[in-house]
Amino acid sequence: MIQRFALPSPATTLKRGAARHDPFRSRRAATAAVVCALAVALAGCGGTTKKDNDNGGAAKSDAKADPDAPLKKGLKLAFLPKQINNPYEKLVDEAGIAAVGEFGGKGKEVGPSDASASSQVSYINTLIQQRQDAILIAANDPNAVCGPLKQAMKKDIKVVAYDSDTAPACRQLFINQASSEEIGRSQVQHLAKQLDYKGQIAILSATQNATNQNTWIRFMKEELSKPAYKDMKLVKTVYGDDDDQKSFQETQGLLKAYPKLKGIIAPTTVGIAAAARYISGSSYKGEVVLNGLGTPNQMRKYVKDGTVEQFALWDPKKLGYLGSFAAAALASGQITGAEGEKFKAGKLGEYTVGKDGEVILGPPTVFDKANIDKFHF
Repeated sequence: MIQRFALPSPATTLKRGAARHDPFRSRRAATAAVVCALAVALAGCGGTTKKDNDNGGAAKSDAKADPDAPLKKGLKLAFLPKQINNPYEKLVDEAGIAAVGEFGGKGKEVGPSDASASSQVSYINTLIQQRQDAILIAANDPNAVCGPLKQAMKKDIKVVAYDSDTAPACRQLFINQASSEEIGRSQVQHLAKQLDYKGQIAILSATQNATNQNTWIRFMKEELSKPAYKDMKLVKTVYGDDDDQKSFQETQGLLKAYPKLKGIIAPTTVGIAAAARYISGSSYKGEVVLNGLGTPNQMRKYVKDGTVEQFALWDPKKLGYLGSFAAAALASGQITGAEGEKFKAGKLGEYTVGKDGEVILGPPTVFDKANIDKFHF
């Protein structure tokens, strides 16, 4: 059964069942409250520290993998997306939750309504209290969630990042859509061909702290530094915060601020759809090339009306499905997250854990008029 809800704050439970006044009980309660507050603070601090920003490799485990171990029955898996109302992440999480049923587990999705850096911390703390077997998280910030995730792993709760990674030391696995380098460089390559390698371009990203977005943008900039792109110039990177209206306004602002702008890369499904909506109803249609990452259902009308020639994405349902089986393999002891370990992901077949606990789903698909009607997600 698919559950989608935001969890109440753990603090609300403190108001229930108040007892009659007892000075000794009051003293004991006050002491307990202080201890509890300190524990929560230690587990949930959102600041970036040197320790939390450890990129030296995935979290290590003393356990040994047993590839022949069966998947445990009754596993509890929780998906924690960047934000609960993100259409793309809804596709990922619902497919992942459905996959949990294939191995007799229970899955749910919880999360914040905004994509701020620390918005996921309280949800992690609550999932720890609920003793989930695994937490799957698309991180809004690579380090803000590290404190509570490390607490989860200490309690033998497996942590799997998907879509947007945490610092490697804060999880056992990262389920990546495709090679980050391939995604970033291909975005520039596709746009450059459409622009004949000339003109000003801009990037419309999601949030400033999103790990996946920033990694892709880094590779975009590296690609643009090559001699082939000497006549192309990146003039601005703006952030729509994966919010439809803000992304729409940022697109409008870019085109007004840079009248010679020839292309926009939007590596976010919310951003590319909002940008396409603005361009389709403006004088920039046919003048400014828009490319990036989007879902076929969102972008179909913009491809067919000529606003967008092409865009790319992987199958988000397969990403969620793979994430569930990876988390189950971890929780069942089949793998520990070490490089070279293999596990079976149901109908997707066998996957191998790569460096720093990364598991890659596969290459993205490019959508255009010729194939878009073959895809429905």
